[in-house]
Amino acid sequence: MSNKCVIWLNEVSLVKSQEKDPNFWNLGAQQTLSEALTLQDLNKNKANNLILFLGDGMGIPTVTAARILKGQLMGQSGEEMQLEMDKFPFVSLAKTYNTNAQVPDSAGTATAYLCGVKANEGTVGVSAAAVRSQCNTTQGNEVTSILRWAKDAGKSVGIVTTTRVNHATPSAAYAHSVDRDWYSDNEMPPEALEAGCRDIARQLFENIPNIDVIMGGGRKYMFPKNMSDVEYPGVAKQSGLRKDGRNLVEEWKDKKKDKKGFYIWNKKQLLSLNPNNVDYLLALFEPGDLMYDLERNTETDPSLTEMVEVAIKILKRNPRGFYLLVEGGRIDHGHHEGKAKQALHEAVEMDRAIGRAALMTSTYDTLTVVTADHSHMFNFGGYTPRGNTIFGLAPMTSDVDQKPFTSILYGNGPGYKIVSGGRENISTIDYTENDYQAQAAVPLSMETHGGEDVAVFAKGPLAHLFHGVHEQNYIPHVMAYAACIGQNKKHCVSQSGTDGLSPVLSTIAALLTVTRLLS
Repeated sequence: MSNKCVIWLNEVSLVKSQEKDPNFWNLGAQQTLSEALTLQDLNKNKANNLILFLGDGMGIPTVTAARILKGQLMGQSGEEMQLEMDKFPFVSLAKTYNTNAQVPDSAGTATAYLCGVKANEGTVGVSAAAVRSQCNTTQGNEVTSILRWAKDAGKSVGIVTTTRVNHATPSAAYAHSVDRDWYSDNEMPPEALEAGCRDIARQLFENIPNIDVIMGGGRKYMFPKNMSDVEYPGVAKQSGLRKDGRNLVEEWKDKKKDKKGFYIWNKKQLLSLNPNNVDYLLALFEPGDLMYDLERNTETDPSLTEMVEVAIKILKRNPRGFYLLVEGGRIDHGHHEGKAKQALHEAVEMDRAIGRAALMTSTYDTLTVVTADHSHMFNFGGYTPRGNTIFGLAPMTSDVDQKPFTSILYGNGPGYKIVSGGRENISTIDYTENDYQAQAAVPLSMETHGGEDVAVFAKGPLAHLFHGVHEQNYIPHVMAYAACIGQNKKHCVSQSGTDGLSPVLSTIAALLTVTRLLS
């Protein structure tokens, strides 16, 4: 029997028996239609709580591949699986370009979806009038984030990330920096320090001093230079970096010692907390970024899901509600390294966290948004049969060099390899290992971002306002509008002491705003 016949028989055997019956598809579509019709009764409640899940680098191909992986991890063929984000009733697209970049970076995009203003690449919390690395363009060009708007409105606020807490995405929530790489004063040029610019780690504690929950990595940026790390004693590369001699963690602890503030650095400490007795939490689990989920020590390192659960338990105690930013930040790192398996497992873990948050909140009063800052040069194809492992081979060899290839490929990156004058024959290596670097068309030490639009999934109050195709900076404006915080609150009314939304007033307010802008 030929190889083609074997492949065809395998395909047929993977088709579930009910899928051969047209009624299966017709009934499924009719059920989906019935559910869609119920969405015409729009949720126009006021959002007491706001949650933004940001998959760094989670472009649409990554979403699709993560869906398949999630299904295959559960013993299914994968394609028919639903991610938690797939269940959200409203989906739109966001245009990700920075003001000076067609293909964006994570700093300029974070400023857009957190501060509501598009910005230059490499800058956080400043407008496009600020120039990257030029300290003297900071002052006067600062823009505030939805986290600040929520805090000013009396809500509890939190940041949970798998990267450093002073990395691009979280830093836009609190910092104003013309350079995303100014993690501590150690990474800043002397002239910027002399001009009065502050590093991002400092700004985490100084700009919004009462952020209720901070969880992620980045310990080494908080401690004096050469101070040994608590988890990796004597390991120089994990030691403190600060040149100013400040111990930002001790300073935080001193300010919070009489305010139910807790500093922790491992999973055991996290899970031993009683959230009802915690008002402020600073949790730094690694000197740098957290470990990939596939490499995580499950005894000492918490998962993103575990961090999110504790964060919500603490934040939801505030009757005025909360704003929570959750970043699955290492999806991006996996792709940059060409390690698709790491990236996709990070995406699946973030989806688990989305599911956990859903169990702890209600769409009645919680607006949840899931999106990405940008995409990557990642894709999968090759006419793979149903149920093909997402990390597997395409069912044919190349008709040019007669070598096999994986379904997953990158447009550029470190996976480009020439062996004996030609493309590497992957049948000689283990392409299923965690750190396998998928083949790439163009050689680069680090794979690049992609420039296409990203998906925005939404559920909860006013989630229907996420529709069509919008600029990325639209996201925080909708979230703030739904919660009656920030600059646009004229639609908010109070009836019998209870805040609500008035669609009539909101329309008038919108028209007045447009008129004012035009004049």
